[in-house]
Amino acid sequence: MVTLNKIYTRTGDDGRTRLASGAPVSKSDARVEAYGAVDELNAVIGVARLNSGQNDRIDAMLGRIQNELFDLGADLATPLDPPPAWEALRIIDTQVARLEQEIDWMNESLKALDSFILPGGAPLSAHLHVARTVCRRAEREAVRLVESGEAVNIEAVKYLNRLSDHLFVASRRANANGASDIKWKPGATR
Repeated sequence: MVTLNKIYTRTGDDGRTRLASGAPVSKSDARVEAYGAVDELNAVIGVARLNSGQNDRIDAMLGRIQNELFDLGADLATPLDPPPAWEALRIIDTQVARLEQEIDWMNESLKALDSFILPGGAPLSAHLHVARTVCRRAEREAVRLVESGEAVNIEAVKYLNRLSDHLFVASRRANANGASDIKWKPGATR
C-alpha cells in the first residue's frame, strides 16, 4: 500500500521523475506521457460520475474502471524490462473481457447506429464523450511507447482500446438508450 506523509518533495523540480522501478526519466518521457494520460482520463471519469444521477449501474462500472485505471497507471509506470524485483501490478485479460461483457450488456438495449454521433445530449453522455476522447489519446500514447521499442504489457493497450468503446456505448445508454443521441448530418450546413 502507498503511504504519503509529505506531498511535495522537490525531487521533480529539475524536470525529472522516477518510474516505479526507481529509474530516473524526464517528465516528458513517453512512458510518463502514457501513464499521465491515464491519470487525466481517471480525473475526467470522476467528473462524469458527478452526472451519473439515476444511472447506478453505469456509475458502479465507472467507479470500478477508475480503480483499474490506477492499476493501469502502475502497470505503465513499471517497465517490463528489466523485470522488477517484485510482482508488478499488471492489467490482465479478464479485465479486458469484463469491459467487453459490459459493452455487450449496454449495447443490448440500443438501436443500431445509422449515423455517427455528435458528443452531447445528457450531461453524463457529454462527459463520457470527453472521457472517450481522452481515453483514445491515452491509447495513442501507450502505442507510441510500444512503437518506441519499449516493452509494454499488451493487455494494457487492449484495455485502453476496449475502454474507449465502453465509454462510447455508455454515453449512448446515458442518452436515454440512444433516444437523445445527436446524429451527425453530413454536409448539413453547406
